[in-house]
Order: sequence, then structure tokens, then C-alpha cells
Amino acid sequence: MLVLVLLFTLALLAGVLGGVVGTGSSMVLLPALVFFYGPRVAVPIMAVAAVLGNVGRVLAWWRRIDWRPVVAYALPGIPSAVLGAHTLLTIPPRLVDGFLAVFFVAMVPLRRFAARAQWRIRLWHMGIAGAGIGFLTGMILSTGPLSVPIFTAYGLTGGAFLGSEAASALLLYAGKLATFEGAGVLSTDVLARGVVIGAAVMAGSFLARRILRNVTTQRYGLLIDVVLVTAALGMSISALR
Repeated sequence: MLVLVLLFTLALLAGVLGGVVGTGSSMVLLPALVFFYGPRVAVPIMAVAAVLGNVGRVLAWWRRIDWRPVVAYALPGIPSAVLGAHTLLTIPPRLVDGFLAVFFVAMVPLRRFAARAQWRIRLWHMGIAGAGIGFLTGMILSTGPLSVPIFTAYGLTGGAFLGSEAASALLLYAGKLATFEGAGVLSTDVLARGVVIGAAVMAGSFLARRILRNVTTQRYGLLIDVVLVTAALGMSISALR
């Protein structure tokens, strides 16, 4: 119970972070979940929590969502997420930890390069991005550092970006959860823990609306980089245990 209380508090803070910058909730929570439960249990728990967290952001920005890029991104992204989830369930847990750590570190320069290049993408590009990022979402859970520049490069900002990115992520996570259910890893305990943590993330998403206006572009980028490096350190420690 004490562990769950600690995770609930961390999830509330992570929800605020995700509600402000559009990503980061999963990357903050995943290392802690892996430490307490191991990757095989942590990833399904975080998938349930991520669904609720994205529901919170969708509800918070429902009127601002642009459904065209959401659909274009999610149609190929859902089957790719299912494939990625199947891959996750067949590889060694320690390999998952190490891959997560490398991925998070690699996202720091890649995100900065995308921002400097000022990529502009069209609707059909969203489908290509959805297919690739969908597989990674199924396999490693959090790909916000990749999806964030994709949706901003499409031209979305503020509430429109936050709501649209969350709606697309919600659809991809639905496919991933269906895969976990079919594999029998969504036990009652996993669902209960995921719902508790997800409720905290959801609450944090609504709290974030009050502080979103005070976050500058420079602070936004710095927050993402800090989250990535912190998550990478956490996963490295887990992989070396």
C-alpha cells in the first residue's frame, strides 16, 4: 500500500508534466514501476495508466482536437502498436530495460535536430509516422519525444496539439492493451494498480491547464530533455541490477 501511495503521488506530478509539455508522464513513472514490479508487470500497468492519462488530456482539450491528423496517424499506428506489443512479450526483460535507456538518451539530440530543422509535414506523412512510432509505442511504451515533434511539425500548438496528440496516443494504447489482454498479462492486480496510477495522471492533466500559459518554448524543451535523461538513468540502473 505504501508503494502504491508513493506511486500515486509521483503519478500526479507526472500527469502535470505530461499535461504541460505533451509527454513525460510515462518516462517519469516507468523507471519507478520497473524498480518495484519488474518490466513484465510494469509495462502493462503503465499502459493502463497511460490510457487514463490520455483520456484526461482528451477531455481537457476536447474542443481543440484536430481529428484529421489523429485518424491519419492512428489508422496505421494501431496495428503497428499491436506488433510492437507482441515483440515486447517475446524478448528478455533486461534487454527491454537496456533498450529503453538507449532510446531515451538518443531522443535528446534527435528532438533538438527536429526542432532546428523546423520540419513541416503533411497529412500523408502522419500515416508514415504513425506506422513507425506505433511499433515503438507497442514495444517501449513511451514515444512522446517522437510524436511531439511530429504533431507540432504538422502545425498544431497549444491545446490543439495537446488534445490531438493525446487522442492519437489513446487509440494506439487501446490496441496495445488488447494485445496484453490476449496474452493474459492484464491480471486484476495489474488493472487495479494501473487504474489508481492512471487516475492520478488524469488529475494532473487537468491541473496542468492552470500553468500551461507560463511555460516558454525554451523551458518546454529543457523539461523534455531532463525527463529523457532521468528516465534513461532509471532504466540503466534497472538493467544492471
